[in-house]
Amino acid sequence: MSALVGWDEGRHTDPGTGVVHTTYRRGTGPGVVVVSEIPGITPAVVAFAEEVVEAGFTVVLPHLFGDVPSAAGPGAAVRTLARVCVNREFNKLRLRETSPVATWLRSLARTLHAELGGPGVGALGMCFTGGFALAMMVDDSVVAPVLAQPSLPFAIGRARGADLNLSPEDLDVVKRRAAAGCAVLGLRYVDDPAVGTRFDTLTDELGDAFVRVELPGWKHSTLTADRQQEAVDRVLAFFRDALL
Repeated sequence: MSALVGWDEGRHTDPGTGVVHTTYRRGTGPGVVVVSEIPGITPAVVAFAEEVVEAGFTVVLPHLFGDVPSAAGPGAAVRTLARVCVNREFNKLRLRETSPVATWLRSLARTLHAELGGPGVGALGMCFTGGFALAMMVDDSVVAPVLAQPSLPFAIGRARGADLNLSPEDLDVVKRRAAAGCAVLGLRYVDDPAVGTRFDTLTDELGDAFVRVELPGWKHSTLTADRQQEAVDRVLAFFRDALL
């Protein structure tokens, strides 16, 4: 647990479904939910979350999969993928369908906003969870959604590579909120095949409300393993503008 020294462990229960997940929290100021990538809450994920804390925010890390803290590397990723692929909270392949875990994440965001106040909370997902921030935007409490290399559904074929991991009803809400002024920040390496063409879908659906940060190259994890300072700076500025 050395990577999470100084973080307070808790649990959040969605009162509507009874679903419970462990959380780790640190900081003061407006709330930001940072949802880790596969294989889980790695030291690199914690390091990024610490940067958000230092920028003046209360960060909550939900534990949805993997060990705590999780090892990095392909072995840990394969072990975690084997577990999540049979977990019904996550939609891995279906088109035009929101992952069920979004309901719990929205509940977490509402609770955090009710406690901390302010204009709302930020939400950031990475890779496997990248699109979850968009799904959380269906709830009005989320006013700063960030999609870091969103990779669900897995980009197997053109249709899945373009899909946003949202039901038509949820997409309609997201589009209405975007049209009303809620911007969505997206980050990716421009040649990352895991993202597919969903950045183009987001531009088509949200127009100028979708802010694209596209880095050159074939790398993947914009904020962690393949971290670029430009990407981190853009995320922190986005949170400051929306939440402070």
